[in-house]
Amino acid sequence: IISPDASPNIVIILCGNKKDLDADREVTFLEASRFAQENELMFLETSALTGENVEEGFLKCARLILNKIESGELDPERMGSGIQYGDASLRQLRQPRSTTPQMKQQCNC
Repeated sequence: IISPDASPNIVIILCGNKKDLDADREVTFLEASRFAQENELMFLETSALTGENVEEGFLKCARLILNKIESGELDPERMGSGIQYGDASLRQLRQPRSTTPQMKQQCNC
């Protein structure tokens, strides 16, 4: 399903839309969940009509990307990483978690 040329650190979330139309569904939650698990994808059902889980999808991706940056799996400074800082003032090198005080990160996506 994922191109062999894709980064091994790619973050993909499978969003099943139209959760509000349960009676008309063609794919069960279990089928979609199993597919996501087999393909190492995050999965969540959303509804654009009600807004359910729409923001959560973006937040899950952002959290996973931030975790990968903090663990060193992703380096935003490396050309071709696919990650860019949105504001030049945010460009700072992070110290490893063990040497910095624990601070709660907030995503302002």
